[in-house]
Amino acid sequence: MKPSANLSMLYSELPFMKRFTAARRDGFRAVEIQFPYEYPIADIKRQLVDNDQELVLINVPAGDLMDGGEGLASVPRKTAEYAAAMVECLSYARALKVPTVNVLPGRCKQPELRDEYMKTFTTNLKITADAFAPFGITTTFEAINRFDMPDFLVCTGREMLAIMVELRHPNIKAQFDVYHMSRMGVDVLGFLKRHGRKIGHIQFADMPGRQEPGTGRIHFREVFEAIEQSHYEGWVGAEYRPSKATTATLDWLQYFEPLQMQG
Repeated sequence: MKPSANLSMLYSELPFMKRFTAARRDGFRAVEIQFPYEYPIADIKRQLVDNDQELVLINVPAGDLMDGGEGLASVPRKTAEYAAAMVECLSYARALKVPTVNVLPGRCKQPELRDEYMKTFTTNLKITADAFAPFGITTTFEAINRFDMPDFLVCTGREMLAIMVELRHPNIKAQFDVYHMSRMGVDVLGFLKRHGRKIGHIQFADMPGRQEPGTGRIHFREVFEAIEQSHYEGWVGAEYRPSKATTATLDWLQYFEPLQMQG
């Protein structure tokens, strides 16, 4: 297993550009950023080079999603906005050599329009995968629990699998978030063991508070063992809200191979 630090949530006690160095001091060779677009590419690249790190994941811009809106990827009237977001994401991903890009399906607040929204989402997802594949970039999409984000379009592992079966696209994989799937009652251990090859990225936080392992109800020794035993070969991203200074929340690193943490 290869651990990565999500700098949008970890080291939040520091200004953003100082988080790279803090993560490197704690041993992280890889980082991920939810939405890097407020920061110039050159500034991010400088931090990656100075700290000998890889940026392994970013999200396609999601419009108003994080402010309670529907987002971009599934909204029929926003296809032009999504296309522009995809272009912006590709410019960052290529310049920063990001291997995986995640698409957030977004919300559908009108149940009677769910089929139309899902059709828009799967169309946009395929367009994204087609556009990013020539550059060696994998496209993932993520299910998010409906407690934190009511009306989210895709919220379970079963729904992610159904979309992949429908599209049958070699460049589309699932982004599996242990926290979100645990909140939805998904059999996390079973999914990881059965579907590792279909997963393009894994993230984790404890449940229900979305803080570091050991603060909630998830048995992370079992989760990490399931990942290790699966066919998943990618990065495992720490995406939690630290309950204290981030460096003091990293006991979970004991489950990772020490050699993976050395630079």
